[in-house]
Amino acid sequence: MRFSITCRDAGGLVSSLERGLRLLVHSNLFISLSTVSVAVTTLVLAELPLEFFPLFVVFAATMFVYSSNRVTDLAEDERNVPRRAAFTKRYGRRWLAFGVGLYLLAIGLAIVAGVQGAVYLLLPLVAAVLYSVIGIKRIFLVKNGFVGAAWGLLPLGVGYYYSVLWSVEILFLAGYVAAMITVAAVIFDIKDIEGDRAEGIATVPSVVGPRRTRLVSQAANVLIAAVVVGLVAVDAVPSTFLAVLAMNGYVAAYIPFASPDRGPLFYGFVVDGEHVFLAAVVLGLEWLVW
Repeated sequence: MRFSITCRDAGGLVSSLERGLRLLVHSNLFISLSTVSVAVTTLVLAELPLEFFPLFVVFAATMFVYSSNRVTDLAEDERNVPRRAAFTKRYGRRWLAFGVGLYLLAIGLAIVAGVQGAVYLLLPLVAAVLYSVIGIKRIFLVKNGFVGAAWGLLPLGVGYYYSVLWSVEILFLAGYVAAMITVAAVIFDIKDIEGDRAEGIATVPSVVGPRRTRLVSQAANVLIAAVVVGLVAVDAVPSTFLAVLAMNGYVAAYIPFASPDRGPLFYGFVVDGEHVFLAAVVLGLEWLVW
């Protein structure tokens, strides 16, 4: 009897944990934490002071962009990720309102504080319109490159805020993040093969299939890691930047498991968690070693 109660309690704990993770993923809180993690990694590796405002801007902009995308992509999500679509139907507009409120607050604070380049805070709005309204996501490979480039702007934004935009460290991280997110975006499309084919959207997985997509993505991941090692070897960037290879290892570990039958927790938590993982590694090394 005691054993059965323990198993039942464990099952309840697992169920509660799963519900909590789904809330983080479906509400876009976790993806917003991922973009904040990119900013944190940039600040630590570039040896810049940690400030609240740039992190808040990144969080707010991400909530706005991804929450609006959930609403505009509801029809596609009903086929590809029905549980997320159900969440969006019930709560999506509330989370969108929350995202819009945070985004407007970030813009307002930037204007009041006289932050240089506050006009660039309109870029997330432009990105949302291009991606979800104009529909560049329907153009083969453009979607993946666009998402990668958008995330690559995060280190550039940090560099601009701290007036070190053209430093080697910032440019390296912008390129690295853009490349790694492009790979992740290709992997992400594996879960949407059925829906994308039905909608007539050409993606790498829908054209070449999941297996070849995994092989190509893994090759790209290895190539990116080799470039990082090469840049450190020729002293183009400090050796501390080898820390980013932890994420290449993380990506290499999840790619073999990417398949159409994997649920939103795999893609929304494991795949999107790559930058959270990297930030944790970088912060750990900063505290223990550097």
